[in-house]
Amino acid sequence: MRKKEDLSKLKKLGSQSTAYEYTYNKEILERFENNYPNNDYMVTLDAYEFTTLCPKTGQPDFAKLYINYVPDEYLVESKSIKLYLFSYRNNGDFHEDCINKILGDLVELLNPKYIEVLGIFSPRGGIAIYPFASYAKIGGGYEDMKKQRQFDALNVILANKRNYNN
Repeated sequence: MRKKEDLSKLKKLGSQSTAYEYTYNKEILERFENNYPNNDYMVTLDAYEFTTLCPKTGQPDFAKLYINYVPDEYLVESKSIKLYLFSYRNNGDFHEDCINKILGDLVELLNPKYIEVLGIFSPRGGIAIYPFASYAKIGGGYEDMKKQRQFDALNVILANKRNYNN
């Protein structure tokens, strides 16, 4: 069981007054200690209401994000990542920029053994874009997996496309 002093560092969770940021802000992200750093396990975050704006037209873009990571010393606090992703709402970035920025921010925060971010962006103008970015800590044992997962992501995309068309 986690101790109260361990949880006292988390400012967003349990807060009665949630402040929503409407432009990108990585400072929202919070982490907590992983009680099982010697276990290699995957954490999956499924964010199916991600929105951002096209930097040129200002039109909204909608996506489902999959964030998978193998933690080392830290885990991301779920309310903070929800608010962090919400902060993209009025941010103007291309799809690829968003995915790489999210990956970089989470690597900086967590220093995980492995992490990947896949965006399934809804079609706009007849084109759907599915950017994928990943990171493997050097010496963490996931370097080969990083390369393989770039191609495995295609299977997720194709499965999603089949579901979208049905």
